[in-house]
Amino acid sequence: MEIKVNFLDNLRLEAKFDDFTVITDQPIRYKGDGSAPSPFDYFLASSALCAAYFVRVYCLARDIPTNNIRLSQNNIVDPEDRYNQIFKIQVELPEDLSEKDRAGILRSIERCTVKKVVQTGPTFEIETVESLDQDAQALLMAKPEGDSSTFILGKDLPLEQTIANMTAILADLGMKIEIGSWRNIVPHVWSLHIRDAASPMCFTNGKGATKESALCSALGEFIERLSCNFFYNDQFFGSEIANGDFVHYPNEKWFKPGPQDELPKGILDDYCLPIYNPDGELGGSNLIDTNSGNSERGICSLPFVRQSDGEVVYFPSNLIENLYLSNGMSAGNTLYEAQVQCLSEIFERAVKKQIIEGEIALPDVPAQVLAKYPDVLEGIKALEEQGFPVLVKDASLGGQFPVACVTLMNPRTGGVFASFGAHPSLEVALERSLTELLQGRSFEGLNDVPPPTFNGMAVCEPNNFVEHFIDSTGVISWHFFSAKQDFEFCEWDFSGTNEEEAACLFGILKEMGKEVYMAVHEDLGAPACRILVPGYSEVYSVEDLIWDNTNVALNYREDILNLHSLNDEQLAELAERLEESQLDNYMDIITLIGIVFDENTVWGQLTILELKLLIYLALQQHEEALELVESFLQYNNNTVERGLFYRAVNAVLEITLDDELELDDYLTNLKRMFGDDVMSAVVGSVNGTVRFYGLTPTNMQLEGLDKHLRLIESYKKLHALRAGKSAS
Repeated sequence: MEIKVNFLDNLRLEAKFDDFTVITDQPIRYKGDGSAPSPFDYFLASSALCAAYFVRVYCLARDIPTNNIRLSQNNIVDPEDRYNQIFKIQVELPEDLSEKDRAGILRSIERCTVKKVVQTGPTFEIETVESLDQDAQALLMAKPEGDSSTFILGKDLPLEQTIANMTAILADLGMKIEIGSWRNIVPHVWSLHIRDAASPMCFTNGKGATKESALCSALGEFIERLSCNFFYNDQFFGSEIANGDFVHYPNEKWFKPGPQDELPKGILDDYCLPIYNPDGELGGSNLIDTNSGNSERGICSLPFVRQSDGEVVYFPSNLIENLYLSNGMSAGNTLYEAQVQCLSEIFERAVKKQIIEGEIALPDVPAQVLAKYPDVLEGIKALEEQGFPVLVKDASLGGQFPVACVTLMNPRTGGVFASFGAHPSLEVALERSLTELLQGRSFEGLNDVPPPTFNGMAVCEPNNFVEHFIDSTGVISWHFFSAKQDFEFCEWDFSGTNEEEAACLFGILKEMGKEVYMAVHEDLGAPACRILVPGYSEVYSVEDLIWDNTNVALNYREDILNLHSLNDEQLAELAERLEESQLDNYMDIITLIGIVFDENTVWGQLTILELKLLIYLALQQHEEALELVESFLQYNNNTVERGLFYRAVNAVLEITLDDELELDDYLTNLKRMFGDDVMSAVVGSVNGTVRFYGLTPTNMQLEGLDKHLRLIESYKKLHALRAGKSAS
């Protein structure tokens, strides 16, 4: 994590990281102002808080209340060496707590991350640089010693060279990549989280049988998502980029909808149109680019090559971001390597969907076959020793597809977690299934997986597949566990060179009668591709282009960002549009308008319901406001402070709307209950002198929206690179 420090007045310092700011000072006796804790005080507090966090996690997993648990830490300083200290953590536990849980809580404290880092002993490297912002060296891990060259199945170059190449690409782009976390809870299963230090919203997760292969996975995914603009899906790019020479890529084309909103000629082809527009309801306005919001410019479309005949077909960028998410994109050492990964991913998700929705019972992989892959077997054994039964399944549907499945059962909660992996090699597919299962997860995290069900409607519900796509935590059917299998086991093998494997996977889709479209991006210096298989590789339903399109943002973005400057007539019109839209009241404004607010602010927690409520208060429409306050208090998971504000609003509105009550009769005790500052804001909100309490003014220039601006600055690095290469 990158922490940037600013020098304030006197000895005060400001540390900024992610969306947080920490102020430190020194005591007056050390010539400070005593206005904040010292850096060392924060350090001492961090270990106590970290220990308490692990206690809390342990108790939450076992429904143990923590209101009677107390924890404290004292540091005992050696009088002869003040740097030699004992951190003494004491825990007071309820008498009725079992010995098992007492021991468990003490073990949980041993897991404190701060404690482990201090005990291991961090290494400090101190250096000068010409510019902190331009120092884009990847903060990943130590370089391997010697000239080691580790080859693994599926990679055309050694892991060490792959890591060096991808790291250099990101450094040249000006992105400082840092590791957020590593996990290795069972043998031969590694995962990590990496992110752009300047814009942590740009992050990826990697997985593999070794730490090097996991790092390769994370870096490759980072480059693929940069190449395909995935980090910036649905986000507003601002007017500068929206009106620039191009928005996404220099080879994009823009098409104007017809006079009656007809789809323009030149986009899609005769194969795709019936898939995306089966009922003839899709209009040109449904395909306006969300990122630019430039409806006057038309439909931004990107070129893809139809693999059956090499023809270029233009796909609206809006269609891609609404239907495909990250499915079918990859980067590699070679284009063939990237293609194999893309196509494997497409098969993994399509076959997974077919199995889950069809409630198919898969055959087990026999023990004698698993024995050929000792690393996979060792990881499975470690899970079972932790009390998690594991099923290893052949998901190839009789040898048709290169897909495997590893399913974990959690007897503590009754939950199950089916993880799928795909690759032309059965060994790699099994390894990917296992590493996907544990990617970024602790053993406690496996308590959150849902139980299976016999409810076929719940299994087939579209959002269930989306949950499976995102993190495999969707529901699966009990039929999946039947001993009566729907297919015989097949020890399949589609492997060869990456070129041969890519041809094989393309061939499977051809035999299925599917058209395949591919875009290749090499502007970053590594081959990346995006493959679309219409009618097969979509994550969301094509109906979403009409009924749940991300470009609904264009109807609200400008008004919401200019909220404080709207007059009453404009506010009333905005409220009416929100009411008539039938949008989910609990959708957050971040999602609605494609603006990344700091989640620690009121804007970051704001939902459509609360926005309408604040508008009704500003318009003095008290009855409508009261109705929404009651809904807010019943169902909203906002901050405690915001909840108390609306409890006070609820009381004041009740009093205001009752002709027999006078607010002055209640103000004294309301102030005692909620405080003078809160009640001042509440009374002002109800009488109209305070508008949009808690929401800082914003505008279409995105002033003050630092988190969103950091994301756009990240995109501008890509945009500038593409513009430069296009010009040359």
